[in-house]
Amino acid sequence: MKVAILGGGVTGLTAAWHLSRAGHQVRVLESAPRVGGNIRTECADGWLAEAGPNSFQESTPEVAAMIAELGLGAERLTTLPAAKKRYLVLGGKLEPAPDGPGAFFSTPLFSFGTKLKILSEVLQSPRNRPAEVSVAQFVTDHVGAQVLERAVQPFIGGIYAGDSERLSARHAFPKLWEAERTTGSLIRAAIKGAKARRAQGLKGSAPVISFKRGLQALTDALASRLPAGSVELSADVRYVSPGSSSRWSVAWDGTAGPGATEADFVLAALPAWSLARLRIGADGATPLSALEGVSYSPVASLFLGYRRDQVSHPLDGFGALVPRAEKRAILGLLFSSSLFPGRAPEGHVGLTVFAGGALQPETARLPAAELLDRVNGDLRDLVGVQGKPVFTRHVLWNRAIPQYNLGYGRFLDAISQAEELSPGFLVGGSVRDGIALPDCIRSGIQLAKRVS
Repeated sequence: MKVAILGGGVTGLTAAWHLSRAGHQVRVLESAPRVGGNIRTECADGWLAEAGPNSFQESTPEVAAMIAELGLGAERLTTLPAAKKRYLVLGGKLEPAPDGPGAFFSTPLFSFGTKLKILSEVLQSPRNRPAEVSVAQFVTDHVGAQVLERAVQPFIGGIYAGDSERLSARHAFPKLWEAERTTGSLIRAAIKGAKARRAQGLKGSAPVISFKRGLQALTDALASRLPAGSVELSADVRYVSPGSSSRWSVAWDGTAGPGATEADFVLAALPAWSLARLRIGADGATPLSALEGVSYSPVASLFLGYRRDQVSHPLDGFGALVPRAEKRAILGLLFSSSLFPGRAPEGHVGLTVFAGGALQPETARLPAAELLDRVNGDLRDLVGVQGKPVFTRHVLWNRAIPQYNLGYGRFLDAISQAEELSPGFLVGGSVRDGIALPDCIRSGIQLAKRVS
């Protein structure tokens, strides 16, 4: 079959690769001058800086198999032992998040009363809520307001760059929502899940990985293994209409002029705003126009390189997340050179700082120099940075991450309805199937399976 794939991010490329291997003819149409979407790696002067995602969990056998089949096994890196700790900021200091019973009872992050509430959470019974609630309400119901403020909202800031008061627990964290419905206690559900993993021969949690050449090695590998001529760059698709010899005709505007192709299936792995304007069918309707209402949070990413003697903190962890109550300019930071080898030259360290998000959108949009001035004080206080960085890369993602806020179900319903009205038109990607990189990969695999 002929398959047109709208969007050359990791979801679209994953779908294209799986379909091509199955013998289908694919055409990937990407509006940008490069594939990869938010995955972008820069290597310069011994530094390796990620503009978007920095790592991901190899969370399913399907993802692991794809990495092996792409020939990336020799490039695959797991996090260094130094990255084991996770820090949270409390009172202007980095405190390790508890990683075991002893650390839990001794941590200053939570009061004695909060620790008792966490322990008593195992007694909660299954609950089928009549309506969706915010992540903030969901977490407070289970473990209290202090855990929300000091741990969960920073986590939400690090993952979604979102606001726990607005995010929908049902849509943003569907596994936890289902765990409450079936098990009651999230702790009991986690224990049950760990036992299931051990029964499958899997040890501990899924490994966090990247590649020697950074995450762009993944999307580069996917694109390079497609047949020549399969990818059309700078192709702004506006119209999907009935075809003459196939089910669909896809038309686009490009730098070389207009183009068109026919296809039996059209797979749309696009952001919400592109789906909203997409004209589908003989009448040129925009059945996904409701998706214009999907909120996206802006995020600025600063990769900062320093000489090792400029940073007093041992950087013995993955990074640190910052609660809103700390009133800092940054959402969090990664100890990039502690995560994987080859991220900084000898005698240097690299930090990745994130700013903005749903709670501080104006901070994300500051000019690079002004943003660096704002975060310098935070870095001095938190990790003992002295002086100016010797290497800097700044990226602003104006619409970085879709927010699965309360009421998000109406957008998912609009997508399902559009698919029903237009057989052979399928939607996937972060707007529908989860925002994490493994979610986007699995979404691409699922799109390919739906075609096959």
